[in-house]
Amino acid sequence: MLLSKPNSKFWKNKNVLITGHTGFKGGWLSVLLNFMGSKIIGYALNPTGKNNFFKAVNVKKIIKKDYRKDIRDLTNLKKVIKKNKPQIIFHLAAQSSVIESFKNSSETITTNVLGTSNILEAIKDFDFVKSVVIITTDKVYQNYKEQKYFNENSQLGGDDIYSGSKACCELITHSYRKSFFEKTNCCIATVRAGNCFGGGDWTPERIVKDILENFHNNKKLILRNPDATRPWQHVLEPVIGYLLLAEKLYSEKGHIFSQAWNFGPNLKQNMKVKNLVQIFKRKMNSKSKIIVKRKSKKFHNKKINIFESKHLNINSKKITTKLGWKPKLSILNSVDLTYEWYLAFKKKKDLLKLTKNQIKYYLDL
Repeated sequence: MLLSKPNSKFWKNKNVLITGHTGFKGGWLSVLLNFMGSKIIGYALNPTGKNNFFKAVNVKKIIKKDYRKDIRDLTNLKKVIKKNKPQIIFHLAAQSSVIESFKNSSETITTNVLGTSNILEAIKDFDFVKSVVIITTDKVYQNYKEQKYFNENSQLGGDDIYSGSKACCELITHSYRKSFFEKTNCCIATVRAGNCFGGGDWTPERIVKDILENFHNNKKLILRNPDATRPWQHVLEPVIGYLLLAEKLYSEKGHIFSQAWNFGPNLKQNMKVKNLVQIFKRKMNSKSKIIVKRKSKKFHNKKINIFESKHLNINSKKITTKLGWKPKLSILNSVDLTYEWYLAFKKKKDLLKLTKNQIKYYLDL
């Protein structure tokens, strides 16, 4: 039996800590949990960039506590957790850009690796935390040129700092779980989601951000890796799944679910970058020119050489079989929702209302 949507009775009035609530995915998760009736405690740095989801949607309005702290500060983190007593934690605070990891490698490692260990260290002595979901990435797999679908047992690794740091998060979580949590009532899982997009993602060097901005203004779009295949999905797909998993972790048999999980789209949505671009171009009726420029001094120079896998495909059979989650949105649905959100932003509409309407639309499918 498929668990089509989270249990609103379960989530109502639950104390939930979200680290990274000022980011794109953390912002969507915050609105979703508010929609479900939870009391949200946010812990993150300030949102970055002139445009960001947190500010555009006014996420601050819907959360109970908003802490602007560094995830690397264990003392402060423990104080916040002790004071607010969250029953459920979603850990998303991270440096999430492959490109940025080449510019700030040390900060990427300390934020992602130390940040994850701090969450796990901070909750060791608190028995009120029952369910923890650590968000990593589909880039934790050692991915060379072979075209294969990675399942949760595939080799971890990474030839760039971001991927390597996230693979470390997986290993650290596993070690903490085995060392400190197997005989407790706190259950911990890691989740690896495919390439997410949706309204409000202004992270630099993200293809959908560039598509929306350039196509809206009929400006040329430069592609450096048009034939790369990625598991595209709307951000609502995995964040809904995270809630379903957190419910299971909270249950009496939660330890069965204390493991790693892939959240990816239907295999048909594992498409090339250039195909996704064309779908957006038709949707937006854009006159923009598409230019392929494979080599750029920005990404390939004497100091750095950014490795990008041609294929990245993940297998989500386990989460469908054992949890009952499966993606609901076609790539066309996902593009429609994303463009609808972007247009609403341009027209200065109520984006909190629109985001909740899109959540309701998804849950009603």
